[in-house]
Amino acid sequence: MSKKRVYVYVDGFNLYHALDDLGEPHLKWLNLWSLSEKLIRGDEEVSAVKYFTAYARWRPPSLRRHQRYVAALEAHGVQSIIGHFKVKRIRCKAACQQTFETHEEKETDVNIGTHLVADTLTDQFDRALVISADTDLNAAVNLARAHSIRKLIDIVAPPRRKNRNSAALFAITRGKVATSLLPANVTLPDGREIARPERYNPPA
Repeated sequence: MSKKRVYVYVDGFNLYHALDDLGEPHLKWLNLWSLSEKLIRGDEEVSAVKYFTAYARWRPPSLRRHQRYVAALEAHGVQSIIGHFKVKRIRCKAACQQTFETHEEKETDVNIGTHLVADTLTDQFDRALVISADTDLNAAVNLARAHSIRKLIDIVAPPRRKNRNSAALFAITRGKVATSLLPANVTLPDGREIARPERYNPPA
């Protein structure tokens, strides 16, 4: 008997900030495919992992690390869907009345919802896991559920992001993260090699 197909949808920045709060930088060099395999049941198999994020192009060092991470994930079978940041001008409410620029991530929630509903309607999976603690995704999850009573669609919270009001089935444990890291060097399909950024090296 064939195993049930599982699609995993990862809210990149939501997961990143949860990992950042753990205070262990090496956990950010995370193999999302390996982690996904630790979240499923014995009668299931991971068919796809989709990673939704955006590049902070105004911060070159961060951008390079992020691009390196995305390439490493793709070498391990993860599909990346890249949104963007929008420049937002805010006026100081104090006496200075000056304006300054900030950046707001756009498209990620919409991209996750669109992919989830489209994959539901085209019968791409038997069960979906949405890794996020962002309640803005609840509407998309509920819509997908309403269009297919035969499919399971579960929300999974990043580490320490589940509370009593959360719609998440469970939260990912630190242990599952720690045992799902990418190797120090990742070989890309074209033969090039990507080295883990120094700041993500495990503690001695």
